[in-house]
Amino acid sequence: MSLFGKIFGSGKKGDKPPTPQEAIQKLRETEEILQKKADFLEKKVEQELSTARKNGTKNKRVALSALKRKKRYEKQLQQIDGTLSTIEFQREALENASTNTEVLKVMGDSAKALKQVHKNMNVDDVHDMMDDIAEQQDIANEISEAISNPVGFGQDMDEDDLLAELEELEQEDLDEKLLEVGGPATDNLPSVPVSEPAASSKITPKATTDDDEMRELEMWAS
Repeated sequence: MSLFGKIFGSGKKGDKPPTPQEAIQKLRETEEILQKKADFLEKKVEQELSTARKNGTKNKRVALSALKRKKRYEKQLQQIDGTLSTIEFQREALENASTNTEVLKVMGDSAKALKQVHKNMNVDDVHDMMDDIAEQQDIANEISEAISNPVGFGQDMDEDDLLAELEELEQEDLDEKLLEVGGPATDNLPSVPVSEPAASSKITPKATTDDDEMRELEMWAS
């Protein structure tokens, strides 16, 4: 039986197929086995290459045999690398499919649960209920506004009349304050000077001197 047959089974009819998780695990185990074999072949390639170098000039037959074995190991390595790439691609695809399956399963279960929740609910009933809630809210608002409005005293008074009366009271109070300070506001203006400017007083000494000279002249003439 081949390596893949041992890992994945013989594939006979009637055998139960592995679950995605089992298949993914087997692919990972196969990758590990092939990687170990690839490491072993790489070491063999290095050994045969070293043998060929040592016997290149001493024993050509041994050197050629080593190079032939190196070529076979390299070919096997190439095949293993290709197989590893294929297995890696399969494993990733299977992991993605498994994830998608789980996601779809969860979404399906959620849809069933949501359907069960909405089983006894009707869209029209919900709309009717919301309309009733809105209507009751409007009634509650009207009741609150009615309760907040003053009742009885003051309802027969005109607010414009009250404001006019308040302005009259304010004007009377202002007039009383103006009378208390001694008359209209124009009485507080600075008074107009009635005396001559200060500059006129400065020439007074000169006028007095002229008068004295005239009196002396009159006395001399007499």
